[in-house]
Amino acid sequence: MDLVLPGGSSYCCVQKPSRMERGIIVGSLSTVVRAGLSAGLLTLTMVVAACVPGPSEPPPSAESVQFTAQGDIGLGAEAGKVLEVIAGLNPQLNLALGDFSYKAGREGEFCDMVTGKLGADFPYQLITGNHESNGEQGDIDNFARCLPNRLPGVEGEYGQQWRVDVPEEHPVVRFIMVSPGIEFKDGRPLDYARGSERWRWTEEAIDQARSQGIPWTVVGMHAPCFSMGKKRCESGKDFTNMLIDKKVDLVLSAHEHAYQRSHQVELGDSCPELVPGEFSAPCLSDTDDSMVQGGGTVFVTVGVGGVGLYDVKNDDPEAGYFSTWSGRNQDPALGTLDVRVSEEQITARFVPAEGYKFTDSFVLQRRKTVDPTYHGVVLENIPGVPGRVCPRCDSGTP
Repeated sequence: MDLVLPGGSSYCCVQKPSRMERGIIVGSLSTVVRAGLSAGLLTLTMVVAACVPGPSEPPPSAESVQFTAQGDIGLGAEAGKVLEVIAGLNPQLNLALGDFSYKAGREGEFCDMVTGKLGADFPYQLITGNHESNGEQGDIDNFARCLPNRLPGVEGEYGQQWRVDVPEEHPVVRFIMVSPGIEFKDGRPLDYARGSERWRWTEEAIDQARSQGIPWTVVGMHAPCFSMGKKRCESGKDFTNMLIDKKVDLVLSAHEHAYQRSHQVELGDSCPELVPGEFSAPCLSDTDDSMVQGGGTVFVTVGVGGVGLYDVKNDDPEAGYFSTWSGRNQDPALGTLDVRVSEEQITARFVPAEGYKFTDSFVLQRRKTVDPTYHGVVLENIPGVPGRVCPRCDSGTP
């Protein structure tokens, strides 16, 4: 149903109007009232009230997904405590962010520890750390044999570089697991330099998720770039800035034996790139615990899976990027990140293992965007208006 407002704009109602479109309606109503056209006002009100959804069916509702994530695990009792936390949370999968047994030849013992706590068929999904990538303190190939991929639809090299959409049908999240800055058996790191094959693979995985309408993108890797601890930017400045430029929603890592969660960071005219070892306030797009998708990227280091912690430094030059942190010298805690993903939002919290108290939580809300079915904008409910006014409706069909 078309609605012609003063000025000649044509509209039809199919959902809730946006703030911009509400202004058009209210302004048009005011124009009608000022002109004393009571009949026109009545007609306009009746048209808005009578609008009904268009004929197209909405896409099927996607399931929500719960996952946990942590790295730097080991074989000790504390690692067992963290696994018990994961078991109690009962997620659909776990992202193990590298550095598993820390001992050569004990891959089977590590796998038995995991399956004993979580079950033999639980998706305990691996991405290598530096302690098993070169075979000196375990071998990623052996870990991948005794803790194999358990998710349908995985593409790539499991344990080194892979991606998967979850759920497999109508996914709400794409996981992209990569290994920049990690040396393998030949003593060389995998090549994630700008323009390399692995760089392009990562870019394409991100872009494809967006083009397919998957709501959220999560990248996982062992080594972070920014930290308040002892580690430096081993994953690479260019690669990290590419993830920010692509507006990846959440980047998870370990390697630094601490918990660190960044503010939402974004590139733009006032922040062309993030430079390791420096802090630039214009790169911060949101500094509270409730953020909106599209505003930038959140980085979380979860190197607290069971081995000894490292100190964190409040005076680190990169400290300004971080919202909260925990290390050996400040609120020490082992535990796991617990993340729940729906079409509308990501909610995440740090859950400490027994004997620890530190916690953290944050939310990423999905920004509602153009609806390709109706060619309109969905933003918010407006009291008293039962539908959305969408521009340029033709013959009553949005």
